[in-house]
Amino acid sequence: MSTPMVQMRGIVKRFPGVIANDHVDLDIYPGEIHALLGENGSGKSTLMSILAGLYRPDEGKIIVEGQECEFRSPRDAIKSGIEMVHQHFKLVEPFTVAQNMQLGEQEASFLLSAAGIRTEIREFETKFGLAVDPDAKIWQLSVGEKQRVEIVRALYYGSKTLILDEPTAVLTPQEAAELFVTLKKMAAAGCAIVFITHKLNEVQQVADRVTVLRNGKVSGTMAHREILSEELIWLMVGRELDCPVSRCGDGCGETVLRMEKIGATNDMGRPGLRDISLTVQSGQIFGIAGVAGNGQRELAEVITGLRKAESGKMFLGENEISNLPPGDIIALGVGYVPEDRLGMGLVPNLNAVENMLLKCYQRPEFCSRGLINFEAIANKTASLVKQYDVKLASLYQPVRMMSGGNLQKLLLAREISEKPKLIVVMYPARGLDVGATEAVHCLLTDLRDSGTAIVLISEDLDEILKLADRVGVMFAGTMTGNVAVAETDLHEIGLLMMGLSKEQEGAPDGQSREIH
Repeated sequence: MSTPMVQMRGIVKRFPGVIANDHVDLDIYPGEIHALLGENGSGKSTLMSILAGLYRPDEGKIIVEGQECEFRSPRDAIKSGIEMVHQHFKLVEPFTVAQNMQLGEQEASFLLSAAGIRTEIREFETKFGLAVDPDAKIWQLSVGEKQRVEIVRALYYGSKTLILDEPTAVLTPQEAAELFVTLKKMAAAGCAIVFITHKLNEVQQVADRVTVLRNGKVSGTMAHREILSEELIWLMVGRELDCPVSRCGDGCGETVLRMEKIGATNDMGRPGLRDISLTVQSGQIFGIAGVAGNGQRELAEVITGLRKAESGKMFLGENEISNLPPGDIIALGVGYVPEDRLGMGLVPNLNAVENMLLKCYQRPEFCSRGLINFEAIANKTASLVKQYDVKLASLYQPVRMMSGGNLQKLLLAREISEKPKLIVVMYPARGLDVGATEAVHCLLTDLRDSGTAIVLISEDLDEILKLADRVGVMFAGTMTGNVAVAETDLHEIGLLMMGLSKEQEGAPDGQSREIH
C-alpha cells in the first residue's frame, strides 16, 4: 500500500462533559474511497471537522503528505488540499456557479475571469464527468447539480482530499449511482475520498476501506473484501439488530384515509398538489417517496389540517375531514410526526412533561375545572419514557438537550399514546444512526401491527422498501406511481421520482416527462 495522503494520530477532542474523540488514529490513502461509520455521537463528524479545520484538536497531530500541519481555520485545510462537502450545501443561491467558485479565492480580481473558470470546469467534466453550467444561478439547479458544484469547487481550489458528509441523503438512486461513478473516477486519478454515511449498502458498494467509530474510539477498520453488514453493525452498536417486518400488501383492514383528487397550493401560491388520490387501510404502511420539494410536505399538511385543500375531498373512515381545523382532525384520531422534530414537533425550551402536555391538556384526567394536573402528566411521561426507552437526564430537562434519536422516540411516544387511527410520519429516521433508526422502525411496525394506518413520508428508499406495504411516488405535486412494494424495485421508484416510467427511460428530451 502507498504512503498515506493524510495521517491523524492520537486525536483527542473534548467538549463539556464528553470526550468526542478519544485518541483516534486514521490513515487516508490516495486513490481510495474511505467510508467512515458510527452512531450519532460516535465522534465521526467531530473528527472530520478537525481535519477540515473547523475544530482544533486538544491533543494529537495531523500529517499531510509527510508534513505535520496545524489547521487554525478551514482556509488552512484548503491550502493543504483538504476540503469538506457538507450535507447542507454552503453555496450562495443568487450567485452563479462561477461566482461561487471565485468567492474562496484569496487573490481573485474584482472582475470575474469567466473564460478561465469555464476552461477549468470543462476539464473537470472531461476528466470526471462533472457537468456544470458556470453561468447558471445556484437557485436554478437541482439538489444533485448543487452537490456537483460543491465537488467542482473543491477541485477548483486544488483539493486532493475530499470529505463528503452523507452525500446521498437527498439524491435519487440514479443521482447516487452517478455520484459513485464520479467518486471512483476521482479516486482513480489519485484523490483521497472520505465518505461519511449511515447506509451500509453504500459502504459495500463504493468503499475501498471502512473505519468504524464507537463512543469516540476506533472500533475497527477493514478492507472492502472484509466488509459484512452484520460485522459493521456489531462494530457500530455492540449488539445485533433484529426487527422483523411483515407485510399486509393489499389485504389489510378497512379504509381509514381516502383522498379524492386533492389539489393545494404551496407557500409561494403555486400548485403544490395536483389531483392526488389515494387510500390507506388500517394495519397498512403507505410509503410516500420523492425528492424533497415535490409536494410531500403539502400532502402531510393537508391530511393534518395545517394546509387548505383547494379542490377535492378527503375522508377519515366515513367522515369527511376536508379543511377541518387541526384540533378537530386530532380529535378524530389523526397523529402527526413532522419533519422538524425539534421546532414543530416539540418545543425546544420546554421539558418532556410540558411537551407531553401539549397533546392532552384538554383531557379530563389531566385537566379539571381549568386546572392542569401536573402530577398525572408527569406520571404519564415517566411511564412512556420507560416504555419507549427514551434516554434523558431528567423529565424536567429542556428537550433541546436530548439526542436526535431520543427526541424522535419521545415524539413518537406522545403521538402513539393517543392511540391514533391514522398517523402521518415524515422522515422518521433522518439524521439518526443505525441503532436509533432500528428502534424507530420497530415502533412503527408495532403500531402498524396494532391496526393503525400509517402514511410514511421518506426520501430514504431503503427505508420505504423495508417498511411500506404500498408506495406512492411524488413528482412536481403529482402521484406518478402507486404500487405494492412487492411488485416494484429501487430502479422503477427512482425513475418515477424523476417523473419518468420504465417505458420513458432514455426517451429524447422533451418526450421524457408528462406533467399535467
